[in-house]
Amino acid sequence: MARLIVKSPYIKCGGGNSAGGYMRYIATRERVELIQNDRPPTRKQEQLIAKLVKDFPDAKEMGEYGDYQEHPTKANASAFISQALEENWSDVQKSDGYMKYIATRPRAERLGSHGLFGDKDGVELDKAMAELESYTGNVWTHIISLKREDAERLGYDNARAWRNLLRAHRNDIAAAMNIPPQDFRWYAAFHDEGDHPHVHMMAWSVKPGQAYLSQDGIRQIKSKLTNDIFQQEMLHLYEQKTVSRDQLVREVRQAMRELVQQMRTRICDHPEAERLMQELALQLETVKGKKSYGYLPKKQKALVDEIVDQMEQLPTVAECYEQWWQLQGQVEDFYSEKERHRPPLSRQKEFRQIKNAVIQEAETIRLGKITFEDETLDLRQGDEVDNGKDVSWDFRTLRMDVQDEYSSLAERDDAVESMRELAENGDIHAQYFMGELYRDGPLLPPDWVMARYWFDKAAKQGYVAAQYALGKLYLSDDASVHDPELGIQWLEYAAYNGNHDASYRLGKEYLKGESVRRDTRKAMDHIYTSAQAGNLHAQYLLGKLLLQGKAVERDKEAGIQWLSQAAEQGHSYAQCLLERQSASTAPEVFLAVTRLLHHMANIFQDNSLPQSGTGLTHIDRKRRQELREKRLVHGHKEDDHEEQQYGSWNMTMH
Repeated sequence: MARLIVKSPYIKCGGGNSAGGYMRYIATRERVELIQNDRPPTRKQEQLIAKLVKDFPDAKEMGEYGDYQEHPTKANASAFISQALEENWSDVQKSDGYMKYIATRPRAERLGSHGLFGDKDGVELDKAMAELESYTGNVWTHIISLKREDAERLGYDNARAWRNLLRAHRNDIAAAMNIPPQDFRWYAAFHDEGDHPHVHMMAWSVKPGQAYLSQDGIRQIKSKLTNDIFQQEMLHLYEQKTVSRDQLVREVRQAMRELVQQMRTRICDHPEAERLMQELALQLETVKGKKSYGYLPKKQKALVDEIVDQMEQLPTVAECYEQWWQLQGQVEDFYSEKERHRPPLSRQKEFRQIKNAVIQEAETIRLGKITFEDETLDLRQGDEVDNGKDVSWDFRTLRMDVQDEYSSLAERDDAVESMRELAENGDIHAQYFMGELYRDGPLLPPDWVMARYWFDKAAKQGYVAAQYALGKLYLSDDASVHDPELGIQWLEYAAYNGNHDASYRLGKEYLKGESVRRDTRKAMDHIYTSAQAGNLHAQYLLGKLLLQGKAVERDKEAGIQWLSQAAEQGHSYAQCLLERQSASTAPEVFLAVTRLLHHMANIFQDNSLPQSGTGLTHIDRKRRQELREKRLVHGHKEDDHEEQQYGSWNMTMH
């Protein structure tokens, strides 16, 4: 892959130290005669290379060193030695051994009597060197290189091309170094050697102490030069790869969606992760202050990392992470000098949220919180209105037209407008259906105020499903409809009229104590009523609470009976708790690790779009999270998954 490589060391001038020698070296070094590339390195070269990599370990990251390692020839040894010396000039000039080597090196492609160039033609070497003799600030010695095949193909195998490029971008480089254009000084020389022809650019400010070059500044320089050098080639590459790339991205994202869905619905059986999670919960007892990853002591951070790495061993997690990694690299990256290696999940910055999810679940264990696992089960039952004996023919027909995906959008929109007229004329089923359309879309833009309007109309006519839906809507987090008091009131109405999903939701609300004052007695009454009516979620929750002795006195026999009833209806968590009666870890630990897997699924989904700069639409992660949360909480919360039932319509309004 074609790449531009930019290095930016600097020489600290003053106190008897000058950059003039470096300037003379780069200016007068003649073009090196290319050595036949199959001759072995000399013993002197091998000794010098060993010393260089010992004295300057970063030299091992250079492309020339990689070439030498792959093909240890005299030519590659020469190229590496030259580049390593030049990149470490400030330290090299203090060593007699290195300076002796430099003094005997062949010397640069010349533009006249020397190879130095700058803003103007006709650079005088002695005058340029004199500018640095008494200079006391830092002088940056940028080294910018290409592979030979790229330099020859793109026309950057000569000094004039590099001179024109640097002149065109001198103000960009000055800006990256925080130097005003009028204070910026620079000279450069081109060295045509080996497999990596390169240019040396010395840059400084006339005002010592003014210049400052950060890693971001180096990236800016590289970006500007890369865009210019590779502009036409990049455009051609994008044109060639756009179709295949987009297809590949679609395939990878589809694979991620399938894996995320598997993670969300899977029970996690991972004994080692459970053991570590229990250990973390115990250690958090001794941790004071904020319980988040950034504030934890090193010991606990290491334990969190170990849990994340254990979770990565799960096949679905490992495959999903691999798919995400592929997604990030679909477009050729001209800006990266290093080969991309996928780090462990615990070290991947894009997934730092997972670490806090680990801590959150460990805290849940430590504090003995009551949890609800319904969000991962897809156990909705049946259609809400098909069996209603009072459903009008007009409503049935219009609903079929609205939901007919084979009809055009215009035809379906017309059906929605007819449904609206039916609702305005008092049809409670049409009113409830309009509420659903505004709540869920997609034919109507989501509008929870309008959803509340239509649910309210049907609810006040005694339609129990609307009462339940309205209660959930008021309990959502959206400011336009949020009203916990009314939410609880409408759930109470729905429960009174026989909606046992409403009873279950009320039980959870009274247990959590967030939307209403915590009341364990009321909570258990509602949960028990719902469980007796056959609600499998209530049966599971009741069985789990009895088994754990939370909120109620522990009764293992009764707990197993309720869990068995839920398991018979297909509740997978209930089945797992029954199977794990002899497990060494407590049920809450197993559930915490399973919830962690589901947290990870959501985090993977939020990160499933490529990073900005890939040419694909990028949605800010925070915005995606907000949209996802709205879909979950506005009257259609996934952690309910209760069947919406119908009971008596004769309710006394207060």
